[in-house]
Amino acid sequence: MKATKRLLALLLAVTMVLAMAACGGEPAAADTPTTGSSTTPAATAAPVTENAVYRTLYAAEVTTLNYLTTGNANEFGIAANLVDCLVEYDSYGNVEPALAVSWEQNEDATVWTFKIREGVMWVDKDGKEVAPVTAHDWVSSAHYACDANNDSGVFYTMSGVIAGADAYYNWTAYQLALTTATDGTDENGNPVKLITNEDGEQEVLEEVPEAALEDIGVKALDDYTLEFTLESSRPYFLSMVSYGPYMPVYEAFLEQCGDAFGTSNDTLLYCGAFILSTFEPQQQRIMTKNESYWDRDNVFLDAVQSTYNAEASSIAVTMYQSGEVDQADISSDLLSAMLEDPATKDLIHPTRSDTSYSYWYLFNFDPNFDAEYEPENWELAVNNENFRKSIVHAFNRMPALATNDRVDPESLKSNTITPAAFASASKDYAYYGDLAGYTDGDNFDQEKALAYKETAMEELTAAGATFPVKMLMCYNPTVANWANECQVVEQTIEGILGADYVDIIIQAGPETGFLSAVRRTGNYAFMKCNWGADYADPETWTEPFAEDSNYSFIFASEDETTQALYAEYLDLVAKAKSITNDMDARYEAFAEAEAFLLEHAFAIPFSISNRSYQMSDLNVFEGQYASFGVASFRYKDQHLYDTSMSMEQYQAAYAEWLAELAQ
Repeated sequence: MKATKRLLALLLAVTMVLAMAACGGEPAAADTPTTGSSTTPAATAAPVTENAVYRTLYAAEVTTLNYLTTGNANEFGIAANLVDCLVEYDSYGNVEPALAVSWEQNEDATVWTFKIREGVMWVDKDGKEVAPVTAHDWVSSAHYACDANNDSGVFYTMSGVIAGADAYYNWTAYQLALTTATDGTDENGNPVKLITNEDGEQEVLEEVPEAALEDIGVKALDDYTLEFTLESSRPYFLSMVSYGPYMPVYEAFLEQCGDAFGTSNDTLLYCGAFILSTFEPQQQRIMTKNESYWDRDNVFLDAVQSTYNAEASSIAVTMYQSGEVDQADISSDLLSAMLEDPATKDLIHPTRSDTSYSYWYLFNFDPNFDAEYEPENWELAVNNENFRKSIVHAFNRMPALATNDRVDPESLKSNTITPAAFASASKDYAYYGDLAGYTDGDNFDQEKALAYKETAMEELTAAGATFPVKMLMCYNPTVANWANECQVVEQTIEGILGADYVDIIIQAGPETGFLSAVRRTGNYAFMKCNWGADYADPETWTEPFAEDSNYSFIFASEDETTQALYAEYLDLVAKAKSITNDMDARYEAFAEAEAFLLEHAFAIPFSISNRSYQMSDLNVFEGQYASFGVASFRYKDQHLYDTSMSMEQYQAAYAEWLAELAQ
């Protein structure tokens, strides 16, 4: 990867932190707890070279081991260690060969061809070799995932991507529906098949054209040559092949197991770094090193032993301190005290920064909330760009971020919709075009906020709006700290703009079905939303702003100015998507579209995913790194150490990681 200003700035920031610690400098935020000082520095961890068994606790049991169907992170996180993908990623996010030794694409990136590594074996839970891994194993997994009878929760990663995938899925879904359909007639008296929909009402089952397995665009050209044919050009397809349906499966074994596939460690075969040698639900599961693994020299853990305990979150810290486990998450209510306790302060460090999700505060252009919150008045306000900009510049994000991470809130802040360090061509995407100004800047500007307020009040008053404008802001009560964050957001924005201008009304949404009840129906005015990356390209971050998306509902606005701006944004996105053979030009075009969205205040970038704090005998910077797929769940390349990192050691390791990344 190439060096970027952002990475160099982060490296400088880490250096400054270490320098301040050395000279007794004060922390930047007044409410940030110190990590304490010690006359004896934290011990440097040493790798365990014999019987390297990484021991953890878990409280949530898996419901399946079937990696071709599960979309649950707890479940495919296990599969990531048991079955390899075509490619993998090093600790800096660089793609490397795995089960594919090489690959190529045609000129328009619609056909991708992989050469499969020879000599890789499927083994059973006892390590006994069963069969070689061949190109046919990817054909089998695609056929399985595209069959509606198998109800794959991750078929979406192939839908609209692999040629013929949707046609076959729809055909098998139709055949499945026919088994429960009844005879009837339509409004014209014609004979039809009727099914009962989710609302309990009968509706006509529309016929679907027949499709064949052979039409799915995944082919074995020979035993070790695999070809994917795509519905359309996808220059980033390589980053999509680290999901379940793109992992191999041995067809003869799959057919032998039938519906039992993935229900136990006996009904799986393994070609990854580990074998699930023990699987005892609600007791323990043990992954042991696969001695037949093609890259076993880079597997440094002999085993990963996970023990079930429903109280894992409350007892893990004590068990770590007594040497019974090698990892424990630190709850937010204990963190400050443990960072001040000499017995624990040198054992705590953050988890790795996670750019797989991005969070923004969004304005809703299609308000569907109760009359008491004045949806008509909100429509006038939200369609006024100066009003939106007044909110953008009055939003000081740091106090809000501190509700989630009091130790280092700056590490969470994101100034763009696409997180910095997410994707790179000749440089970090976040530094293309006008995005660079946002990446290195900050929206918070009290003077600008008040200037936009003055203009907005004049324009909105003339348009018939009344003040204060009510802003319904909802949150999910089951998400930790979100209620506190909302209170801080209300205080900071109203504190700058005044209660005569805006009245932010905080409302808890339902504990279940929050998205359906609030965001997807437009039952809010202003709210934090998120999106997760599906592949390594800025195109993935445009999807929440697409036509008919249930984020923001910009397309539903009836305001001519808003619609003209939105049409211009869509044109910019379409132009960027059409560039498939020049990644610099593609990124430049997507950056222009994203900067346009920010310039016209359609979203307020907020953060990447929250980090947690932990005691762990792994080095987080050794692990494979990618903001998509299963890389971050893999134990390959990681050593077990005899103690946990301290905060200072983490920062030093982070500085070293950034320096390597910038080479």
